[in-house]
Amino acid sequence: MFFKKRILFITAIIFAMLLSACGEGTTEESSSDAKEKSSSDKPAIEMGQINWAENVAVTNMWKVILEDKGYDVNFNLVDMGAQMSALSAGELDVNLEIWLPVQDAKYLEEYQDEVNFSEETWYDKAKVGLVVPSYMEDVNSIKDLNNHKKALEGEITGFDPGAGTMMVTKDVIKEYNLDYELMPSSEPAMLTALNEAVEKEEPIVVPLWSPHSIFSQLDLKYLEDPKKVYGGVEKIHHATRQGFAEDYPKVSKWLKNWKMDDQAIGELMTAIKEAKDQGKEPIDGAEKWVNENQDLINEWIK
Repeated sequence: MFFKKRILFITAIIFAMLLSACGEGTTEESSSDAKEKSSSDKPAIEMGQINWAENVAVTNMWKVILEDKGYDVNFNLVDMGAQMSALSAGELDVNLEIWLPVQDAKYLEEYQDEVNFSEETWYDKAKVGLVVPSYMEDVNSIKDLNNHKKALEGEITGFDPGAGTMMVTKDVIKEYNLDYELMPSSEPAMLTALNEAVEKEEPIVVPLWSPHSIFSQLDLKYLEDPKKVYGGVEKIHHATRQGFAEDYPKVSKWLKNWKMDDQAIGELMTAIKEAKDQGKEPIDGAEKWVNENQDLINEWIK
């Protein structure tokens, strides 16, 4: 009887050891995944955000995607210049919107040794230029603007002063010898002024870009830029602080896989706008879009 009990005791110990070994193996296999995903192991990802329609859309989209995967994401609502400075200082992790080769070329030149600019692009058909309502039939080129200085009060209605496009617009004024002043404000303020002018059929000229939801709302046209100061087709990249890829290898890979076309970015911005029109937050629109586009997102995070 004593012998049988001893055999049972030894068997139980061996069985427990086997279970423990199996458990240790499972923990070891998933430890790297758990370490990167656990919000308790790492601080939140600090993501730059600018109050531009497409930037609000993609930052909220990535917040939804990353938080679904177990990460924490904080938004830092600051202009481009402040974002680039913060990336170089390691105080910001990600900037999702770098326009090259022209719009943000000055930031690339200044920070290329201190910030990681992705070679990969997430949108390849971007366009930038001066825009007027289509009813301004006599204004079709940037060269025409000096002939309509009085009607336009010698002003180009701009947005955030630190934006690359605003810097390029100053170059446009010089290159075309425009007797105009570029008036900085914010994108919402610029769009409000544009909407009010169109409602009254008044003249106005603004620097704008595609993709942008405003083109589906108003009848607008780009002015010809024969000197190509704004460049041709722009591509949108992302940038990260040094060391981000080592700290968040999965997220770094997902951002490099990220691709959107006109339909995808258009539907995302529409979902954000609809949410805001209903008194909801942009994140609600992003959640709706993410839920409806899992096949596309799975291509990025495979």
